[in-house]
Amino acid sequence: MKAPRIAVVGSSNTDLVITCARLPQPGETLLGGDLHRYAGGKGANQAVAAARAGAKVSFIGGHGSDDFGRAAKAGLRAEGIDVRHFRASDKLPSGVALILLGKKDRQNQIVVADSANAITPADIDRAAPDLKKADVIVAQLETPIPSVRRAAEIAREAGVPFVLNPAPAFPLPAALYRLVDTLTPNEHEAAILTGLTDPEQSALALRKKGCRRVVITLGTRGALLCDEDGFFHVPVPKVKPRDTVGAGDCLNAWLAVGIAESLPIREALRRAVHAASLKVTRLGAQPGMPPRADVEAFLRRKSR
Repeated sequence: MKAPRIAVVGSSNTDLVITCARLPQPGETLLGGDLHRYAGGKGANQAVAAARAGAKVSFIGGHGSDDFGRAAKAGLRAEGIDVRHFRASDKLPSGVALILLGKKDRQNQIVVADSANAITPADIDRAAPDLKKADVIVAQLETPIPSVRRAAEIAREAGVPFVLNPAPAFPLPAALYRLVDTLTPNEHEAAILTGLTDPEQSALALRKKGCRRVVITLGTRGALLCDEDGFFHVPVPKVKPRDTVGAGDCLNAWLAVGIAESLPIREALRRAVHAASLKVTRLGAQPGMPPRADVEAFLRRKSR
């Protein structure tokens, strides 16, 4: 089977991770464990996950002319990802994310610094020929909205499905929703976008804004699909989590690959949920992204 082509427009960060016994309260200082450094950023994470899922991936983003940026580019290249449109900036530093990881519940808190992830619509236009050749285009919101919208416009013009992971979440232009084929917030992001706390009601409200379909991720409760056929819930298989960072990115990547492979959306989501569940058993956002063979074996075990 020909490898699906995925274009990822997004962020690349270096994750600096400290594990704590628990996450701190406001104003509280805690003693944590060792500091770990991993390659990260929602866009780069999704690119790596898609590549390991068997896709031919191109990455459109920005990095600084520094050690973090050079390491990030080398890491993506080592995964077989096309980085011709992952451009260096002489003016801005590479992206950095500070991550606190709770040792007991494996939940996390993340703050991302402004950086060379601030790509422009002109950067997107330079990558347009490759974007138009993709089977699916994926974007997130760690890059500026005008650039995300330009990628969505190119996708619509070329008839390429556009998947938007609205993270971090904030109010979006009404016109952007109408360019989105699949919107993939988690339940907290969905609440920010709609003002509604019930996932089903949030999904309906987001579809009314113009999205073709909505997938709301629910953490340990799985994921909820809302499309023209109604609702469909995929539960999470039982696993022992070690690191939840990057789980949503893994799900988004596998969902995009499933769409690119023309799988029924419910089957694509089932595979994506299982891939994300396997990811949380492994440390590091990008290092922990599971290869396709591991996910296929995991699916077979869980379907017995």
